[in-house]
Amino acid sequence: MKRDSLLSRLENEDELRPIEAAKHVASARHLLTCLGDKLGGRRQWPELDEAITKLEIALSILTTETGGML
Repeated sequence: MKRDSLLSRLENEDELRPIEAAKHVASARHLLTCLGDKLGGRRQWPELDEAITKLEIALSILTTETGGML
């Protein structure tokens, strides 16, 4: 019984990790976008725009890996 419970818990944790990662990526993207707006727009700060783009790509990959379960 304990072994089955442990396996079930570990499987649930493995499923939640990409979802949690996606939440952090989405949050970071939002924060950087807001920061860019406060600084006068992302076009003035190409590094900021690049960071946001990379976060969007990472979020897209996580969405694909989790089957859209974000």
